[in-house]
Amino acid sequence: MTQTIEPPVLSQTPQQRVDAWLADFEAALKARDPGRVAAKFAVDSFWRDLVTFTWNLKTVEGRDGIEGMLAERLVDTDPSGFHTTETPDEADGVTSAWIEFETATSRGKGHLRLKGDEGWTLLTTMQELKGHEERQGHTRIKGAVHGSNADTQNWAEKKEIEEKELGYTVQPYALIVGGGQGGIALGARFRQLGVPAIVVDRANRPGDQWRGRYKSLCLHDPVWYDHLPYLPFPPNWPVFAPKDKIGDWLEMYTKVMEVPYWSRTTAKTATYDEAAKKWTVVLDRDGEEVILHPTQLIMATGMSGKKNVPNFPGMEDFEGEQHHSSEHPGPDAYVGKKVVVVGSNNSAHDICKALYETGVDVTMLQRSSTHIVKSDSLCEIALGDLYSERAVESGMTTGKADLTFASLPYRIMHEFQIPVYQQIAEKDKDFYDRLEKAGFQHDFGDDGSGLFMKYLRRGSGYYIDVGASELVADGKIELVAGQVERIGKNSVVLEDGSELPADVIVYATGYGSMNGWVADLIDQATADKVGKVWGLGSDTTKDPGPWEGEQRNMWKPTQQENLWFHGGNLHQSRHYSLYLALQIKARYEGIDTPVYGLQEVHHLR
Repeated sequence: MTQTIEPPVLSQTPQQRVDAWLADFEAALKARDPGRVAAKFAVDSFWRDLVTFTWNLKTVEGRDGIEGMLAERLVDTDPSGFHTTETPDEADGVTSAWIEFETATSRGKGHLRLKGDEGWTLLTTMQELKGHEERQGHTRIKGAVHGSNADTQNWAEKKEIEEKELGYTVQPYALIVGGGQGGIALGARFRQLGVPAIVVDRANRPGDQWRGRYKSLCLHDPVWYDHLPYLPFPPNWPVFAPKDKIGDWLEMYTKVMEVPYWSRTTAKTATYDEAAKKWTVVLDRDGEEVILHPTQLIMATGMSGKKNVPNFPGMEDFEGEQHHSSEHPGPDAYVGKKVVVVGSNNSAHDICKALYETGVDVTMLQRSSTHIVKSDSLCEIALGDLYSERAVESGMTTGKADLTFASLPYRIMHEFQIPVYQQIAEKDKDFYDRLEKAGFQHDFGDDGSGLFMKYLRRGSGYYIDVGASELVADGKIELVAGQVERIGKNSVVLEDGSELPADVIVYATGYGSMNGWVADLIDQATADKVGKVWGLGSDTTKDPGPWEGEQRNMWKPTQQENLWFHGGNLHQSRHYSLYLALQIKARYEGIDTPVYGLQEVHHLR
């Protein structure tokens, strides 16, 4: 009798594994069975939703969190059509896949990671609202009028009429307070989505927020990380753009993208009518009082905009000049003077470097430990796979890079960042040894996770080295560590009794929470109702718990109805402006937007 040998059973390919998971996942969704859906996930799992299911920016954790969210949101969302958009890959036991899907109101993109046959991380993001898609690609407007048309007004005439009417005979649906990169990017999104909106800023021209800073300022993030929506920087743009070049780009962008922008305009007061669901905002527009009644009010005043000036004893008696780093004009006026810069983060290093290179006697006063990462190492190791020329050449797009970064839940992001900064620490060991030998207090974050987590948790405590740290390590920028006891008439007096002679004091002491702007514009009660803006609740330095799971109050509904916050770096202004714009567009069109998991307030400032 001949024995038949059966061929071995081959394991599933990554594509087969993802297809099987998605099919069962969608079947459970169609069955309206939240428990069955949750069972598709590992016990230790994460679903990050950007608007599609929750009308919020929300991460739910574990099977209970997933089941709880779907119990409230599954029926209304009515998701379907989950499929991969490219071949999944597998590494280290994790299968990763890019997906697309639909809901009752929107089309979305996402990312899935499987461990074995169980979901580990799922990202779902809203990309467009059905019936309210942006006019681009095949659906772009024609522009020219072919044939006869009763409308004889050309583009310039229509634009002139709009500029005369908007804010006067026609009310904006949304008012954006703050015209830096965040406000401009969001204004461009609204323009493309057909949401009547105005951006207001006290500056004379768009981009003056950058032009007015100290003259040596350049972007510390590379160009591939910094594109604005719709209109990326050209391929010959500098890797690290100087401030005035950025200012000119923002001014050009505002004009080309037709963003309604009121310069030389200051928002004086704002009050909310609970019955009418509208704001009354009093503006000073170049000396003219204008009263607007927008439905939505967006604070785009910058998470690094509300300057934090310390209140040291004796400041009022100082005989020299003192100012916050945001007001620093540059080094030229201080030649021959002694300057003390209080602080040791980005602005402090930049200002000290420019002062030293101009021949000014400058001392950096370090009051707490600071994380330093060399710019080259950051670009090569931390950003290179997503935002670099190498990434572009490998086929990486800005949109895909943004979604890749967004696909990592904040709860576990530090686990991915720690090995990156361990690699950087090893690569630049000699540099760090020299820096610490000079007396500089250095750290890699509370848990060794480095720059990005410090930024996301607290928005401070770091410097991307573009040369100043070398000057500190070489002793060319004098470094003193200590705490300020008081300000003397001509010095900074430290707690140990030592004095630092000073003709000029620069307070590079950072910025406060964005709800401080709310207190100024509306009132303190509303600021407290909203609570602290920024941070994750990681219970690390300057980011008190409890755990929030997302950035506090950013780009999503707040406890104050119709009040929003938008900002962050250029990357965040680009990426998250889409989700904020879609949330507001849905409300403008009367689409029901039941918010799941509205953030509670745990901290006021």
